[in-house]
Amino acid sequence: VKIGVPENYDGIFPWYLAKIHNLPSNYSDLVLTGDDEGIFGVDAQFLYAIKPLDREKQPSYSLQTFTVEVFVIDKNDNVPTFIEESMRGSVQLGLLKIPFMRVEAVDRDDRNTAHAELRFSMMEQTPRIPSSQMFFIDSITGEVSLTEEGASTLDPEMCGRYKLSVMVKDMAGRTNAFFTSGIVTVEVTGNTWASPDPVRLQENLPGPYPIPISQVKWSGSQAAYSLDGEFPEMLFTISREGVIYLNAPLDRETQDQFHISIVVERPDGRQIAKPVELRVMVGDANDNRPTFPQAQYHTVVKELAARTEILTVQAADNDDPKTDNVRIFYRLVGQIPESPRALFRVDRDSGVISVQADSMEGTAPQYTLTITAEDAKLNSSCTVVVTVQDENNNPPVFSQHEYGPFHIPEDALVGTTVTSVLARDADVRGGDSWQVDYRLESGNEEEVFTLVTDRQTNEVSLILSKVLDFERESEYILVLSAQNQVPLVRGRYGPLSTATVSIYVDDVNEGPVLSQSHYEVTVREGEEPGRVIATIRGYDPDSHPIYSLQGDTKKYFSIGKYSGELKTVQALDREENSTYTMEVIAVDGNSSLSASTLVTVQILDVNDNSPVLVGDYSWKYLCTPRWEDQALVLASRDSDGPQHGGRLNFSLRSDATVRRNWKLTPINTHTNLSLNIPNLPPEVYMVPFTISDSSSPPRSTFINLPCPCNVRGNCKIAAKPLQGMPTIQSAVGLLLGTFAVIIILIVIFVRLSYQNPKEPSKTSQERVPLKISI
Repeated sequence: VKIGVPENYDGIFPWYLAKIHNLPSNYSDLVLTGDDEGIFGVDAQFLYAIKPLDREKQPSYSLQTFTVEVFVIDKNDNVPTFIEESMRGSVQLGLLKIPFMRVEAVDRDDRNTAHAELRFSMMEQTPRIPSSQMFFIDSITGEVSLTEEGASTLDPEMCGRYKLSVMVKDMAGRTNAFFTSGIVTVEVTGNTWASPDPVRLQENLPGPYPIPISQVKWSGSQAAYSLDGEFPEMLFTISREGVIYLNAPLDRETQDQFHISIVVERPDGRQIAKPVELRVMVGDANDNRPTFPQAQYHTVVKELAARTEILTVQAADNDDPKTDNVRIFYRLVGQIPESPRALFRVDRDSGVISVQADSMEGTAPQYTLTITAEDAKLNSSCTVVVTVQDENNNPPVFSQHEYGPFHIPEDALVGTTVTSVLARDADVRGGDSWQVDYRLESGNEEEVFTLVTDRQTNEVSLILSKVLDFERESEYILVLSAQNQVPLVRGRYGPLSTATVSIYVDDVNEGPVLSQSHYEVTVREGEEPGRVIATIRGYDPDSHPIYSLQGDTKKYFSIGKYSGELKTVQALDREENSTYTMEVIAVDGNSSLSASTLVTVQILDVNDNSPVLVGDYSWKYLCTPRWEDQALVLASRDSDGPQHGGRLNFSLRSDATVRRNWKLTPINTHTNLSLNIPNLPPEVYMVPFTISDSSSPPRSTFINLPCPCNVRGNCKIAAKPLQGMPTIQSAVGLLLGTFAVIIILIVIFVRLSYQNPKEPSKTSQERVPLKISI
């Protein structure tokens, strides 16, 4: 049985604590052990106490024989107290916001309850200088540290001691808690933690390494040191004692100074104070030779230049510019080619290279100079390539004053080279001063010739650019001049820069030339013979051309032997042939040279043909009585062209009977002839009509066309089928109709036999050709 009993009970005693079940039968003789003070007893199965309990004196009781554990429940009956009556601490100058001391307090109440949960607070700071909030206490741990303001303004000369009034409360600082106050005395102490003096180290120190260069010391609690900054790893290190070492040689040209931050930390890694800085400056040693920014320079000097500056070279030295290690001197140590000497010089201090000769004329086209730059003990060199620029001080000159005479036939092809000449120039070959421009100053006003210059050799070719004509011009005297592309800087162009070229044109027997390569001529058909339809024009500078015709197999045309007049020999018929093509040949009277041209003669149509009926209609007929849609298709033709015979018109004779019995219906290019009335007696009728062309005035043809009207053969009308079963009435009607048709046919045959007593021997009457009257 476990019973919880509060301490400090102040009620009526005996104080019944709890009922105990399942007591032994002889509980009246029950003896409790573990109660040395005789506080507990049992009455009527109830456990009681006769006086208050004190948890702090004895927190629990174990009553045995019949085991009963009595736990005394804690009440907040104890006031928290500081462990030390006189609390003292010290704070170092420069300390950051980290604890420098701790205040401790105890509470006799149960630690597992809020009764003993303590909270610390800062009540007052004396004196309140330079700020009223210099210190801070952690409410849970009791650690005392500087505030940010305190860390930055703490000054032992202003105030070397502070008294802090602090308070501790139980119940986690609630309003009903017990509390105790106390005084903390804080001594402000100075510190050796400060930036060390700057260090100056010479670059490339010989060693041995590491070399100690400075030292720092935190004068307060135990501390660990480390270095931070922009420097290679392990170049600088610091020992546990704060000694700073250099572990390798320095190079001023790589980095001339270092700013090393020295960090101080507590053993747990928390930074104690702000880092201090060590400045390391690197002294210079003459360990860099002067160097040129480029290994080779290029410059140009004109050949007529005299005593002029051409280039400045500058070397750089990476040593300290504040020392004599960077003082540089220049020397000219080589010239290729070596002759002539003393052409160039270099200024010892400035590096200015200049020409010291009166002129570069006649020297080599290029020189290579070697220039050195030297400091106190080191040197380097560069090369300077000097190109001597040619100047136009020599005019081009011809080797002779006259060229020719040159002979060229008048039939020479355009593009023929007459001759090539050269004006020599003493300037540097290939340069602008050497290039020559040639011009024809006179003699080429009609631009018969042109000049083409070879820029690789300066040679000029005289090229024929137009066809020559001996009869027109037999001789050319050309004045040719030569000048440079750039102006002369010395001298002038004289007679030697001009030459004369003589050219004779040789006569050549030339063939005739016709004015046209093809003639097209139009002639109306039926024209009277002897008419000039075209004149062929030919030209021969040496003789008169003779004309002839080829290809006129029917001899319809003739041409004048000397005049070239083309005439018709007989009247032409377009319907026979609408186009004639022949060749006219012109022959040189002094040689076999000739020229030819084609002549095409187009015959123009004239309305000289009447339209005609075409086709055999002797075996065709029309049925009577008239069949629907039956007609004779009449075809016609006109030999004239479409202009005159394109569309033909059919018209019946102006006769009332004819127009009553017959009908002509145009269908596309034909005309249909059909009965205009339902019935005509069966016989052969003459149908008179006229065919006219579409010309103005028109030509026409009158035709009498025999047209039989027939009742035989295919003209019989087929019987229509009867609907349904035949009846007696229909059968009688069919027999009577048949007899009637037979009687009609007998009458027709008898009548025809009287009209045509003689029968054709081989062909039936339907196949006899129809006679046409024109």
